[in-house]
Amino acid sequence: MSYLFSVDTLATFPPPRQFQETAHTALREGLKAGHRCQMIMAPTGAGKTYLGLRIAHEALQRGKRALFICDRVTLIDQTSEAADRYGLSDHGVIQADHWRRDARMPLQIASAQTLARRDVWPAADVIVIDEAHTQLSAWTEYIPTCRAAVVGLSATPFSPGLGNLFSNLINATTMHELTEAGVLVPMRVLSCTRADMAGAATSGGEWTDKAAEERGMDIVGDVVTEWVRHAAGRKTIVFGATIAHCEELCRQFVEVGVMAAVFTSRTSAAERESLLREYRKPDSALRVLISVEALAKGFDVPDVTCVSDCRPLRKSLSTAIQMWGRGLRASSATGKTDCLLLDHSGNIVRFLDDFTDIYFNGLDTLDAGEKLDKSARKEPEERVAKACPACGYSPFARRCMACGHEIKAASLIEAQPGEMTEIRIGKRKLADDSRHLWEQLVSYTRNRGKRPGYAAHLFKDLVGTYPPSEWGFAQTPEVPVTRNVMNQIRHRNIAWANRRAA
Repeated sequence: MSYLFSVDTLATFPPPRQFQETAHTALREGLKAGHRCQMIMAPTGAGKTYLGLRIAHEALQRGKRALFICDRVTLIDQTSEAADRYGLSDHGVIQADHWRRDARMPLQIASAQTLARRDVWPAADVIVIDEAHTQLSAWTEYIPTCRAAVVGLSATPFSPGLGNLFSNLINATTMHELTEAGVLVPMRVLSCTRADMAGAATSGGEWTDKAAEERGMDIVGDVVTEWVRHAAGRKTIVFGATIAHCEELCRQFVEVGVMAAVFTSRTSAAERESLLREYRKPDSALRVLISVEALAKGFDVPDVTCVSDCRPLRKSLSTAIQMWGRGLRASSATGKTDCLLLDHSGNIVRFLDDFTDIYFNGLDTLDAGEKLDKSARKEPEERVAKACPACGYSPFARRCMACGHEIKAASLIEAQPGEMTEIRIGKRKLADDSRHLWEQLVSYTRNRGKRPGYAAHLFKDLVGTYPPSEWGFAQTPEVPVTRNVMNQIRHRNIAWANRRAA
């Protein structure tokens, strides 16, 4: 059904970056292929709100209705302001007592909490769900049976069950690619005094809030002292274990003359508005905002240059990535060059291997992401944080997040310099040489509509190391895919499907 609305033709969307255009195209192709519910994975800084509103605008241009769902009240005004900037001023807001409430508008920006209290949803042909990994019942119970095309947006689609709600994952880009492009800044890590979590109580494999609070209280003085030593003057977000922990952190920051404030679920709407108005100012006197999780998702203040992580986690890599991401967005207006992570939690070392993989490669499937938040990681004391042998950046896993240096795994290829050597598995020849194999994998990836990282993963799976960085995906020519290569890919796809079924 189409609706005869007067859509503002003066939309002022900036030209999309290449990965945004590619993601949007992949979304259209996925819908044509029968995927009504699709997930876009895009890191902090990739412009998820831009993507979501651009998708909504495309629907409006076709005379359709669109609904953009925010997972928390904090993000309603931020999204509404973004819609205004892009020329989509004819929109309503579904939130209790909001001044922009207008059910006649074809574009609605809704609070998930308000939708949960409604018996009837607003009519919509396209539904965009921000921070979709949170899986609020307001929409998880609605989208499986609705007729609308649904697009989930998330930097961390790791939560269990997403594969049952969304049938297609589009990995728009990676943190590494955005850092190389200057959209994100490099993260500089300082391993500081850490809360001792040895023997702390757990529930479901994760430390309890009470245990994290008790251990965190012991080092509050160190948190403030080390911030003054390493990050004084930097606009900072501090993440604490509980509200009580945040309040004590705030008290001690204020005691040393640093203007700080707590921003939690107990902060009133009026206080939130006042705090954010001040904090967003480039010359804000408010230097430190302290939160448990209210600022971890979708919060956008680009000139934040320090994140102090005081919330120890054992399982939730997604929460850690969301917290760290609050300081990674570039800010050319302020000359921002890096983000300083003060690690008082030990999280960067616990999650280092998996975070490095996500940083460079993103995800190929929603099921792969689900596993990342399931297992408890080892304590930092059980492993020594290594430094990159090339540039000295610490911590270092398999590949350096500062310079890209990578430890090469043992390869199936044994070749002398300058020689071309056939690629074989057993007695079967796959390719004339490693470059020929790469060309085949790129051709397969393109023809199946998958993102470039899929080809790199296949290459590593077959050869034992990623392809050289100079072998760019875009400039690699199309070649026929041999039967032996196709069989190897099918074998791996079947193995993956079996693991998924299990």
